[in-house]
Amino acid sequence: MVQKKYNISVEATLEVIGGKWKCVILCHLTHGKKRTSELKRLMPVITQKMLTQQLRELEQDGIINRISYNQVPPKVYYELSEYGWSLQNILNSLCAWGDTHLTKVYGDKSSVLEESILNQ
Repeated sequence: MVQKKYNISVEATLEVIGGKWKCVILCHLTHGKKRTSELKRLMPVITQKMLTQQLRELEQDGIINRISYNQVPPKVYYELSEYGWSLQNILNSLCAWGDTHLTKVYGDKSSVLEESILNQ
């Protein structure tokens, strides 16, 4: 493994959970284990390829566990690992900030969320 150098610790954090989808996936997994199809339904804009890639990266970094059942058809669940649960406060803070931001910018976050769901 190549050792990386960071100028500030947040770079290491963003390398693991940065990007458009990883935090969204992690937030969904704080509500319990999910199958790939459930995550896809919760995030209809993400492509299957991107979802698979993000799940693999989170698994490689030890943030999520992949639970595979040896049956036909294959059954796979994803859940937060113990290490992944250590991100819960960060994820909660990001959600709280997002709520505040939506209210500040749009006045009523629920109407923005409803509109985005309707436009999908």
